[in-house]
Parts: sequence; C-alpha cells; structure tokens
Amino acid sequence: METTQEKARVDVRIEPLRGLPLALEVVGGIGRTLGLTLLWGLEIVRDAYFRRLDRFNVRPRHKRASAFPPGQPKKQRTTAPR
Repeated sequence: METTQEKARVDVRIEPLRGLPLALEVVGGIGRTLGLTLLWGLEIVRDAYFRRLDRFNVRPRHKRASAFPPGQPKKQRTTAPR
C-alpha cells in the first residue's frame, strides 16, 4: 500500500534589509570582526611571550603542579533526596 504525498510548493521571497535591522546586522558584523581581531592579537602576544621564554632558556617549574589546593579536603555535605 503505497501513499504518495506531494510536498506543498513554498514561494521564497528575499526581502532586502532596511533601516534598523540593516544597522543591527552591520554593527553585529563589525563586533564579531573586532572580537576575532582582539583574540588573534592576544594569540600573537602569547606566542611572542613563550618564544621569548624559550630564547632565555626559562624552564618550567621543577615542582609538580596540582589542580587541588594544599591541605585537608573539605567534607562534602550530602543533601537528602526529595
């Protein structure tokens, strides 16, 4: 038992942006561009910093670093199930 359904035809209309929506799109694009430029600039500074450390032969710390602070861990409170 085959059923064939035809898809309804959809008319697509492209309307040009005008006024406030156009201004918001332009400002959003400029903001994204400036944000990426800032990130790329910070990446360049970070790379230069680490290259300088390599050039001065600065080695990483000898003591192993830990993600946990020193001392006794705090006791975890458990909440009663509702």
